[in-house]
Amino acid sequence: MTQTSTKTLQDTLSRLVYSLQPSRTEKTVIANDDVTAVKFLRPAEDGPNLILSGSVDGNVRLWQNDQTSSDHYRTVGMLEGHASSINCLGVIDGRQVLASGSADATIKVWQVKDVNHHWETCLLQTIQTNPKYLPLTVVLLASGPDGLLLASAGTRAEIFVYAGSKRDLTHQATLGGHEGWVRCLALTAEKGEGNGDVLMASASQDKSIRLWRFRIGARLSRGIDQPLADKTHGESLLLNKTHRVATSSVYYSITVEALLFGHDDWIYTVSWGTIAGKLQLLSASADSSLAIWGHDTLSGAWLCTTRLGDISVQKGSTTANGSMGGFWTGLWSSDGQSVVSLGRTGSWRLWNYDRDYKCWMQGFGVSGHVKSVVDVAWARNGSYLLSAGADQTTRLHAEWIDGQRRSWHEFGRPQIHGYDLNCIGTVGEVHFVSGADEKLLRVFDEPKATAELLRRCCGIRNALEQELPTAANVPVLGLSNKIVEGNGGDFSDPAPGPAEHVFPQDAGRTTAVMLAQSHPPTEDDLARSTLWPESEKLYGHGYEISAVCASHNGLIIATACKASSLDHAVIRLFDSTDWRELKPPLKVHSLTVTCLRFSSDDACLLSTGRDRQWAVFERDETNGLFFRLRVANPKAHSRMILSACWATIKSERIFVTAGRDKMCKIWDLQKSDRESVTTIAASAPVTAVDGLLIAGDGLLALAIGTERGAVTVYLMEKATLSIQSSRKFEYS
Repeated sequence: MTQTSTKTLQDTLSRLVYSLQPSRTEKTVIANDDVTAVKFLRPAEDGPNLILSGSVDGNVRLWQNDQTSSDHYRTVGMLEGHASSINCLGVIDGRQVLASGSADATIKVWQVKDVNHHWETCLLQTIQTNPKYLPLTVVLLASGPDGLLLASAGTRAEIFVYAGSKRDLTHQATLGGHEGWVRCLALTAEKGEGNGDVLMASASQDKSIRLWRFRIGARLSRGIDQPLADKTHGESLLLNKTHRVATSSVYYSITVEALLFGHDDWIYTVSWGTIAGKLQLLSASADSSLAIWGHDTLSGAWLCTTRLGDISVQKGSTTANGSMGGFWTGLWSSDGQSVVSLGRTGSWRLWNYDRDYKCWMQGFGVSGHVKSVVDVAWARNGSYLLSAGADQTTRLHAEWIDGQRRSWHEFGRPQIHGYDLNCIGTVGEVHFVSGADEKLLRVFDEPKATAELLRRCCGIRNALEQELPTAANVPVLGLSNKIVEGNGGDFSDPAPGPAEHVFPQDAGRTTAVMLAQSHPPTEDDLARSTLWPESEKLYGHGYEISAVCASHNGLIIATACKASSLDHAVIRLFDSTDWRELKPPLKVHSLTVTCLRFSSDDACLLSTGRDRQWAVFERDETNGLFFRLRVANPKAHSRMILSACWATIKSERIFVTAGRDKMCKIWDLQKSDRESVTTIAASAPVTAVDGLLIAGDGLLALAIGTERGAVTVYLMEKATLSIQSSRKFEYS
């Protein structure tokens, strides 16, 4: 090939894979196992930031920004020694010390040091918990030039305080009072009051928060560990208890400052922040709420000043009715004007403080699936993308057009189910069908609320918008989304102010709120107001649904289920005009059908299965709704075939199959149905494949995805199907 044609190929490949890049660059760190704890650490005041990550393999990794790439972090160190999963990390900025708590019931203190741009690590001390418990939280406090104070808690109701030098920490106090596991500890200094005191907050599963005051150098008249007592009927009622601990140079007395009640369920995290120079405490709870606590100078009490998230009367029995599953963490922004929380639904919930209205208003945050994404399907016109996940939800993603800025966001959660989803396919312009770990398929219709939201925010217009149902909700203890007809509402541009962010209690009024938005939905709206009504159920299969595909004209739906015999490994066809099954079913496979694909002209149906074979069914010329077997290859791959696609070349029967044998094979039925014309070897089992014909260039683009998460895009000549260029995308 000439130099000019080679450059054209590279330019085409660059244009093709541009859509794989995120709309906003995110710095991504990839570990070798599930990450269970993350902390930022700046070992020196003028040094670089490090990311610490603990994982279930028992190791702590140190990550630093790669100087050669602004969007990539590299591993610069590893702390090894724990025998089980890392549960928590504790750090001190400006000090070269960190602590890790593990499920092996130990706490290890480490030192990290930057020596000529090389990070050296060493273990300073291992603390065996006694009495034995699993640490869930650990915090560190610097005391003098060499002193260190460490507090830890976990699967007991007590807090254990260790003090001394960084190489010789000893257990000096046990703080009691909680009645359940202590999930989180947070330390802060009382700045601006001149007393140098330190406050520690402890969050527990007993639904309470305790504040502890560490007073430096205070010598009380009572002896060490002497309780404050109230003589009642000759008995001593314990009200408070003073503890004394000492590092190498500083003495501390520890007393209870306050006891905070207000949450209705376990409290997972507490975090200190500052608003207008005043110390505030943020707590996140399993009751799906955040609470901001402040100190009242008049009464001297700590009060709940703000509550964000759900309140009890708004909760339903299912996620679709409002049960968020709790908030797992709560964090402040650096300026104290925003708070975020992460919950079971996979979204970062964001609240911003509005100075004009003097209240917190919810904004839209980052959202996505919380478990594996098992299938995706584009809208027929390519305007949005539907995804199905093992987290029992289907989600709608579209490009938000905000003036000159464009970015992709989640704009709907059409289905919140009670079973894990397995497959999804679009039918026509306003329908999609999904299959889950149940014996039936469900068909959903786009509601008017979603259509209007997509038109307003994404410029996506739907000619059938006025004929669509208004909205949907899920009855209590139900699995089917039911149509909810609204009262119309005012769909004009929203007036500014907090009213735009208020969630209506009446499901029939959700449309008025949804249509008024000019930005992506918040998590509240996604979880409650973006459901699609279910219009049909498709029966016939005897086991869980494994694959679904709709023809390009939307008239026929092909489905399959999990199977271990010829009788159940059938392909059932449904007519979308009346949703009746087109009998008899198509029989050729002996095990589960893994993939179904219609050709670009809908004349052929391709199927692959766990029985290692592919089959092509051809449309009956006398009756366009029926198909018959044209050809099958029972030994196409040496292991099960997991995915397949057509080459999107009309009237040419070229398709691609991919399998667990790490092979991707291209077949041309006009040449042979027994031997592939091109074979591509991969480094791991191939789990997904798709192709696209690039008009005008005479090139076929083929994307191959592997079990390890790598995606490789190949450019091939249409005439010879020979590979001309490739580009690989993977996390490392």
